[in-house]
Amino acid sequence: MRPDLRVSLGFVPRLAAFYAALFVLPGVQMPFFPVWLSAKDLDAKLIGVVLAVPVVARVLAIPVITRQADKRDVRAVLIVASLATVIGYTLVGLSAGAAAILITYTLTSLFSTPLMPLAETYALKGLVARGRVYGPVRLWGSFAFIVGNFVAGFAADAIPARHLIWLMVAASAMVAVAAGALAPLAASEAEPNGHGALRQKSLRDPAFIAVLAAASLIQASHAVFYGFSAVQWHAAGLGGTYIAALWALGVAAEIVLFAVQGRLPPFFTPTVLILIGASAGILRWVGMAFDPPVLILPGLQLLHALSFGATHLGALMYLAHHAPPGQAATAQGYLAIAAGLAMAAAMGISGVLYEDFGSGAYAAMALVAVAGGACGLVAHRTRREPTR
Repeated sequence: MRPDLRVSLGFVPRLAAFYAALFVLPGVQMPFFPVWLSAKDLDAKLIGVVLAVPVVARVLAIPVITRQADKRDVRAVLIVASLATVIGYTLVGLSAGAAAILITYTLTSLFSTPLMPLAETYALKGLVARGRVYGPVRLWGSFAFIVGNFVAGFAADAIPARHLIWLMVAASAMVAVAAGALAPLAASEAEPNGHGALRQKSLRDPAFIAVLAAASLIQASHAVFYGFSAVQWHAAGLGGTYIAALWALGVAAEIVLFAVQGRLPPFFTPTVLILIGASAGILRWVGMAFDPPVLILPGLQLLHALSFGATHLGALMYLAHHAPPGQAATAQGYLAIAAGLAMAAAMGISGVLYEDFGSGAYAAMALVAVAGGACGLVAHRTRREPTR
């Protein structure tokens, strides 16, 4: 009994450390990869293409990798994918010219984009088996995102922008090390099963489809912000540290939401959380469309807790409660594919919108959030969940 207790106690700290490593990478990449691309002489339209095309790559990679994870060992698949990601980012850093960057970044995305659905699958299997709540563990990833933000922000002020890519290589190496340290799942937590049930049941369920569409659209409405907020603020004279602080503020608010997840009243079902996320997204992007003064930006950034955080929790909890046994990774894969397609479309058009309309591009993102909210309302009316 005592060995099992030690394994149980060891699982959560290792998982928290892995989430921390996993989110340092986007903490560096999301605000400053576009800055690096700009330093490599790519214009706004090319930056939009580079950011969008690899997202489509997940449509090819995620179904294959998540199904292998359901059939085999999700931890082993995580380790392989994380090691390949390190190699991929190294090749991106060595690339010269838009074509080479596009090719190497797309290849890297074949391995990096499945990391999140694999991590969520591993986490939910292990946490549910131990009676633990997802949010308080996941918040360490958000905390690490902030750390990555500030490290990259300081670096952006201290080193040439053309060298920022090496921070991403170092961050991806941290992911590989943390993945190797994850505790193996017990056989009872792996529970392999056939793969036809999810397609036959879930993909014919209007609520399931509506949840995928709602979450994907709401998250895709962040495209202009993810792709061009740092570029816009940098051009407006804000320093890298202040830009990182603005990003960190939004993630700090997200951490608070994750920390209190287990204490939320029963009213906050998965679909209610998605609807709250859509409403916050609409308000946030309408505000950003008016190119607000610096003093207003922190208030808009606090809405990230809802536009991203509530939407993420709602979708994840819905899948956790409705995916057939043994199909958790495949269900997460469907969400990742839907989100990838929506983000690819939004990111692809965001470069054109930003180049032509500047901050006015956020108005289009508000409309995307409206569409996501409409899908969320369909899901809410179709099925009211008794659990979070």
